[in-house]
Amino acid sequence: MLLNSLEKIVANLPYGDGFKFVDQLLELDEESVIGIYRFRESEYFYKHHFINNPITPGVILIECMAQIGLACLGNYLMREKEGKSQFVFTENHINFLNTVVPETTVIVSAKKEYFRFGKLKVVVQMMDEYENKIAEGWMSGMIVNE
Repeated sequence: MLLNSLEKIVANLPYGDGFKFVDQLLELDEESVIGIYRFRESEYFYKHHFINNPITPGVILIECMAQIGLACLGNYLMREKEGKSQFVFTENHINFLNTVVPETTVIVSAKKEYFRFGKLKVVVQMMDEYENKIAEGWMSGMIVNE
């Protein structure tokens, strides 16, 4: 997929800058997506999550995986309905294997398990820049009309 198209998908995610956990998509096609995000030390949640030893909350890691693995892939798969629908998170089963500290870059990859009747299910994993696996599992989402 062309870089300009990948940037457009990230730019059109329905999240503000303080809650967008996608810096860049590296690959995106009908079957899978790979994207990255750097958890910056200035993130709002580090100040209060494990004071003096901050780690990224698991719910934020799940959100990052959902934004890349579901929202980006889902929006790409339903691109013919652009502007008429949104893709929302519905359920997940994620196993956490490591923590994420400030200034860590994560790589999220998701493979489509199915996309039918407006519902997308993906197998997803998150690794750090040193190829340490952080989390893995599955998640799903669905199309909702605006």
